[in-house]
Amino acid sequence: MKDSIRQVTHVENIRYDKAAEALYIIDQTLLPGEEREIRLATLPEMVEAIRKLRIRGAPAIGICAAYCMYVLARSIETRDMAEFLSGLHEYGERLGASRPTAVNLGWAIGEMLQTARACPAAARDALLESLYRRAVEIHEDDIAKCTAISEYGLSLLKAGDGVLTHCNAGPLATSRYGTGQGPLLLAAERGIAIRVFADETRPLLQGARLTSYELQRAGVDVTLICDNMASMVMKNGWVQACFVGCDRVAANGDVANKIGTSGVAILAKHYGIPFYVLGPTSTIDMRCPDGDHIPIELREGGEIRELWYEKPMALPDVKCYNPAFDVTDHSLIAGIVTEKGICRPPYAKSLAALFDNEK
Repeated sequence: MKDSIRQVTHVENIRYDKAAEALYIIDQTLLPGEEREIRLATLPEMVEAIRKLRIRGAPAIGICAAYCMYVLARSIETRDMAEFLSGLHEYGERLGASRPTAVNLGWAIGEMLQTARACPAAARDALLESLYRRAVEIHEDDIAKCTAISEYGLSLLKAGDGVLTHCNAGPLATSRYGTGQGPLLLAAERGIAIRVFADETRPLLQGARLTSYELQRAGVDVTLICDNMASMVMKNGWVQACFVGCDRVAANGDVANKIGTSGVAILAKHYGIPFYVLGPTSTIDMRCPDGDHIPIELREGGEIRELWYEKPMALPDVKCYNPAFDVTDHSLIAGIVTEKGICRPPYAKSLAALFDNEK
C-alpha cells in the first residue's frame, strides 16, 4: 500500500516574513481562480480579514491571530509595562470579537497575552521576541498536531474507501495536511487510493472553492457534489466514512462545524456510515458543557441571495436566515480524532481524559 510515495504540494496560507516584519495570508475569498497573498498590518485589516473569511478554519484563525497579536504589540510604543499590557489586552478583545464560534481564536489570543504577562521586567525588544517565538511555536505545534491527526485518521480507512467531507478542513484551514482532509492527503502521499466526495457547502461554497481545489491539486480522486446530493451517494454505497473538521467541541462531545454538518451526520447514521470529527485538542472547550452553549455566528443574508451569482437569485427584501455553523449531537459521532488519539463515546469521559496529564 506504500509502494508509491510522493510529496503532496501544500499551500502556505500564513507566512510571517521576519526580515521584513510583515504578516501575509492567502486571500481565500479569491480561490480557486486566483492565489494571492495580502498583508495584514493594522487591526482593522486583521478584523476584516477574519470576518470576511480571507483567513478561515479554526486552527488557521488561531495561528493568524497569534501573529496578529505580535504585529499589534510592535505597534505599541510605550515602555511602561502596565500600559503595554492594557493596550495589548484591548487589541486582543477587539480581534477576538471578529468571529465568536471558533475557540482557537480566543485561545491563541490568550496564549499571547499570557506570554506578555510572563515577561514583566523584560526590555521591549526581549518581550517582542518572546511574543514572536510564541506565535511561531503555535504555528509549528499545529503542523505537528495536524500530522498526528492525519495519521490517526488514516488508520480508520483502507484502500478503495469512499469518504464524504463537508466544508474545508485541509491545509488552507490549518497549517499542513489539515484535520478533516489530512488523512486524505496523507493517503495520496502514500499511494493509497481513496475516493472523496466533497459537499459544495453552502452558503460560502468552501467545499467547492477550497476543498476540491486542494484535493485536485494534490492528485486525490475527488468528486464535487451539491449538499443535497449527500444522501444519494451514501445510498449508492459510495461512502464508507464521513470526515469533517470542527470549530469547537463541547465537553460532552457536541461539535460545532460549518452549517450542514449535522445533516450529514444524521444521514450517515441512517445509512450506517461512521461519522468522524477531526481536530486538535485546542478546539476542545471543556468549559463549554454542551452544544447549546456554543455561540453560533449569524452572517449577512446577501451571501445567500447574491454572493455567488451573476445576478441576485432572490428579491432584495426576502428575509434570510444565514447561520455559519450548526451543532452535531455527540450521539451521531463515531469518533473524535485528535493529535493524542481517537476518542470514543462516552465523550464526557474520553475528552476529559485527554487533559488528565496536564493537571
